[in-house]
Amino acid sequence: MTDRNFTPLPPALVKQKHARMLAGNAPRTLDLFAGCGGLSLGFDAAGFKSIGAVEFDPDAARSHALNFMSDQPHDRYAMHATAKDITKIEPLDLMKAFGLAGKVDQHVDVVVGGPPCQAFARVGRAKLREVADHPEAFLQDPRGNLYLRYLHYVNELKPIAILMENVPDVLNYGGHNVAEETCEILTEMGYKCQYTLLNSVYFGVPQMRERMFLIAIAAEIADEITFPQPTHWIDMPKGYEGTRQVALQTVHRDLIDGDTSFFVSPPVANPDTCLPAVTAQDALGDLPSITGHLEGKMKKGARRLDELTPYSRLASELNPYAKLMRSWPGFENDVGVKDHVIRYLPRDYAIFRRMNPGDQYPEAHQHAVELFEERISVLRKQTGRPLGPTSKDYQDLWTATVPPYDASKFPNKWRKMEAIAPARTLMAHLGKDGYSHIHYDSEQARTISVREAARLQSFPDGFILTGSMNPAFKQIGNAVPALLAKALADHIYEQLTSKHVEKTSPQEAHSV
Repeated sequence: MTDRNFTPLPPALVKQKHARMLAGNAPRTLDLFAGCGGLSLGFDAAGFKSIGAVEFDPDAARSHALNFMSDQPHDRYAMHATAKDITKIEPLDLMKAFGLAGKVDQHVDVVVGGPPCQAFARVGRAKLREVADHPEAFLQDPRGNLYLRYLHYVNELKPIAILMENVPDVLNYGGHNVAEETCEILTEMGYKCQYTLLNSVYFGVPQMRERMFLIAIAAEIADEITFPQPTHWIDMPKGYEGTRQVALQTVHRDLIDGDTSFFVSPPVANPDTCLPAVTAQDALGDLPSITGHLEGKMKKGARRLDELTPYSRLASELNPYAKLMRSWPGFENDVGVKDHVIRYLPRDYAIFRRMNPGDQYPEAHQHAVELFEERISVLRKQTGRPLGPTSKDYQDLWTATVPPYDASKFPNKWRKMEAIAPARTLMAHLGKDGYSHIHYDSEQARTISVREAARLQSFPDGFILTGSMNPAFKQIGNAVPALLAKALADHIYEQLTSKHVEKTSPQEAHSV
């Protein structure tokens, strides 16, 4: 690497930023690829302070600004609420836009974020090292290696701590272990670095969502990197362990070959000391029922997030999780929610009602066929005609009753949640359909609402999502669960300040 472009962490700068923290000042975080702000939410709750974000999606950028930058002057708030292309804005220009003058490396203590992984399959150590030598190398690469831009921001801003999040497949993406290779670069920059897999369900989130997390801390501060211990336990369903092992294949191969790995085995939840996992019913049971769609009161069209749905239960009647969702410091809500809206799916309400907890698309399809047979029988009696498969009435009724997907090819397309278990992983395609999370309450016969999706991601009810229903679903599906983000932030804070000082700002963080 050339000295001209690669600049390791200066010890004096590390000492300066660390001393500021030890004096009781909140560590300043910058959220890259921020989405609506799951990481920002968790870090702020743990005593950090977001100074801003970089987010390409306009709706998500507005959501982030509304929730974290609303105290800024109008013109500065408008800047935060504007989408930003990380490939076009340099760290120095970003700091100036935030109103932060002086050297670019003076303003950020912690960088967090989850760079997209689309190009990981074709990138290895050589490309990662190239960004350190040539920070603009990514501009000549049409594959859009945005995580290289993430490393460029780290190289320019010189944070003393880093959190990177991504899907588990990043550990074995086209034969590359991108987390391992990233740790090599960060180590040369002057960080202690480790990565692991964490499942949100073990940290009080009512959702089984596994992701890779990488923590790096300036070597002058941390002798080793550790990860938070689980607070909750569940006997995971079949399939999760197998998925984890596929992701870890490259890690295991490195260990067998004798390479030094930065991988840390995922912490194990102890059923004797951990709380039971938070269930879907724990998370959603206090929210008002939605039945208007079954009464003909719902029409097709865009759903705005501006109609208040009052709470139907008093705070005194809530379980601890629901209480937290209404009382999260800085996001308190004792009135109701404006995003408790659902998709218009009239063909499928009767199918949803018949589905059993845990049923997936093959079972849903069978329920639909049975429903069709009942309806065609009634129609034959009413008309006195045979109505065979070639008749128009038969075909029209089939189309109006049975979903068109092949039951043998789309087993996971639909799934009805189980009330007494955490939800399965929420995905970004919630912005296109919600069949992966059909509400467990058959009397409501529907997919989950935007607010219910937010609850399953541990976003408090006072957190505001901008845009209409589809963009809001997408924002939530892409987010890092807030309670897992907080657990990581708490643990990073402890590693940054261990044996020095307890966090003092913001005070409210203690009650989350």
